[in-house]
Amino acid sequence: MDDPATIGRRVQRLRTQRGLTQRQLAEPSYTPAYISTLESGKVRPSETALRFLAERLGTSYEELATGRPAHLATELRLALTDAHQQLATGTADEAAVRYRRVLADAEHLGLVPEQAEALLGLGDCALETGQLVDAGHHFQAAERLLAEEPLPRRARAIRGRAVAHLLAGELRYACYLLESTIDELGASGLADPEALVILYAAVIGPYIDMGAHARAAHAAELALALAPQVDDPALVAGMHRQVARTFLAEGRTADADASLAKAQAIYQQLSLCTDLAHCHWMRGYVHAQNGELAAAEKELRAARDMLNAKRAALFTAQVEVELADVLRRLGRHGEASDLLSAFLELGDRHGAVHAGGAHRLLGLIAEERGDSETAEEHYVMALGLLERSGASGDLADLCRLLGDLLRRGGRTEAALDAYRTGLGHRSPPGTTTLGPAPTALAFPRH
Repeated sequence: MDDPATIGRRVQRLRTQRGLTQRQLAEPSYTPAYISTLESGKVRPSETALRFLAERLGTSYEELATGRPAHLATELRLALTDAHQQLATGTADEAAVRYRRVLADAEHLGLVPEQAEALLGLGDCALETGQLVDAGHHFQAAERLLAEEPLPRRARAIRGRAVAHLLAGELRYACYLLESTIDELGASGLADPEALVILYAAVIGPYIDMGAHARAAHAAELALALAPQVDDPALVAGMHRQVARTFLAEGRTADADASLAKAQAIYQQLSLCTDLAHCHWMRGYVHAQNGELAAAEKELRAARDMLNAKRAALFTAQVEVELADVLRRLGRHGEASDLLSAFLELGDRHGAVHAGGAHRLLGLIAEERGDSETAEEHYVMALGLLERSGASGDLADLCRLLGDLLRRGGRTEAALDAYRTGLGHRSPPGTTTLGPAPTALAFPRH
């Protein structure tokens, strides 16, 4: 809303153009004296007053309050909807072009909510294409624009920033962002169900990677309990996809597959291609953990093809690491090695967790080929990457592999050091290095 003096001049100009006296404009709800005071800029009109005056003057509330024709804001919101649809069903690059146009127009018109929404969209596009630094910048800019808004309005920006850190291998910081926001929501009394589903679903991933399975399970339970209060089906589907990871960590493969089937049905209905690809990805992972390698390969290839079609480079490469593991277990070492080598050529764009996983797999392949020296090199590189990320469960397993390799080579002391390192990274269930878990929130029964 503009300052009182500007609004006052605008009301006076429109009243004069329409040939109305102050009394004619004011009645029956206000007095001529109030209109005189308003037009002189000595009072800030309430929204109720401006809506009444806008109707009397034959204009819109928005145009009277800001000087902007209402249709401009509507057109921008339509453009935002088109960009959202493009991101859901097309490619991130094409969606980013639309979001940038909206951002430029919103900045020109001074429409802060539309600017923030465009920045959130650009952040999501950058996540899909693996531009993690850009993604973080976009989400931070959206947070700054929404700084005066209630915390639930900032949940998507915080979640996006946390995912960028997660994909970069910074698991502890991702957990910190999400956990502290959950706690702040509880302390502020703003326990918004949709914001909490966004945050709880996002924190499951880093919890699983850090070996904090009890925390992941608790977050999943809370997200599922809140789901009936959330109207956005895409958000509920995303929650089911993340909850499946928790079921899988607990060995409940049937429950995991059921959750993924629910998510997949919703995404098919909404034609959200990227999230549907993530469902195929997770189902492939479930099949692989269950020893169903042919089914796993089929699901992972479907996920890779869908993500590749959307030019989601980062997610495509990460799926290929898991596909490579399936191919290795099927004895197709050459195909697996080719996929992993291509992944590592991306450099620092892929995140430490998956890079560590790629080196671990290349080490296993080298061991199976009898090349102990190359296997050790890959295990040591993986160890450095995973230590940086804080992926405790993966670290413990890797140290076991390295220790076994060194022990078989007669290097007993080095093997013991590797085993000790692994034991040091075995976190008790449900713990992280961040201290207490977020405070559980109480919700009214419906």
